[in-house]
Amino acid sequence: MKRRQLGQNGPTVYPMGIGAMSFTNFYGPTSEAASVAILDAAFAAGDTLIDTANVYGAGSSEALIGQYLKANPAAKQAFKIATKVGIARKPDGTGNVFDNSPKHLESELDKSLARLGVEALDLYYIHRRDQSIPIEEVTHTLSGFVKAGKIKAIGFSEIAPSSLRRAHAVHPVAAVQSEYSLATRAPELGLTQTCAELGISLVAFCPVGRSLLADEPLSHESAQQAQFLVNNPRFLEPNYSANIKAVAPFRRLAKELGLPAAGLAIAWLLAQGAHIIPIPGTRSIEHFVQLLAGANRELTADELAAIDRVLPMGWAHGDRYSRQQWEGPEGYC
Repeated sequence: MKRRQLGQNGPTVYPMGIGAMSFTNFYGPTSEAASVAILDAAFAAGDTLIDTANVYGAGSSEALIGQYLKANPAAKQAFKIATKVGIARKPDGTGNVFDNSPKHLESELDKSLARLGVEALDLYYIHRRDQSIPIEEVTHTLSGFVKAGKIKAIGFSEIAPSSLRRAHAVHPVAAVQSEYSLATRAPELGLTQTCAELGISLVAFCPVGRSLLADEPLSHESAQQAQFLVNNPRFLEPNYSANIKAVAPFRRLAKELGLPAAGLAIAWLLAQGAHIIPIPGTRSIEHFVQLLAGANRELTADELAAIDRVLPMGWAHGDRYSRQQWEGPEGYC
């Protein structure tokens, strides 16, 4: 599979990155050894875009990556590191707030650089918009970090196409991160098109539908033990059972095509545009190998049509987020 460029002027990267939220216990128990094994496998495969955030495990994801880079100088040279900022805990610890102030962004940037052990980040995203600050001002702050040599490119997560245009007019935006998969196709209502028009990468998180598009989706019982999924509408009954049933034909199709279902989900995303880069997260080498199979498979027009037949747009039962989880992402259309 041909490598893809990260933004208009960024480096070329493997067509799939690694989402490092899975290096914490967010989706279920994991270990440092399991995360290191994923990084080893990614490095060996040339899969060098690693995506994390300052809030993943309260900095533990960044710290683990930093320890790995320190112990593996060759990987440090090869890996492209993206992290995110903008979500902060309330002073009383009861929940999150969104802070895009210059003071917060720079303070958290310095902490991220220290945890990761790098002099500059390849990509620095605003994780969530602070709507009290115009996006033009936030972009100006980020551009200052570029000029200072602390970051090489800027990005935004879960923003509307109209906001993206406003930001890009101030300073080139290299990437927008958004949930995008066969289960969540809202970006097709303007975001994928805007990114393509402006030369911006669309970095797709949860490309395997939080496991629903895999051969072995998380069981209902396992989902209820994961802090994010316990109240997620797609993993609550009766939606969960309906979604498992709906995806069964997709799993059969993947088998017919000689791919793991997760791999087919990745291959489908890559076929949606040369500017799209999925960043699946995983806690197992076996699953990582399945994802790689999709990253190295180019689908034919007939195969894409077959996927659309078994999983037509709108098949998923339940919203992708609960009401609380919807706090922060920008809606559009």
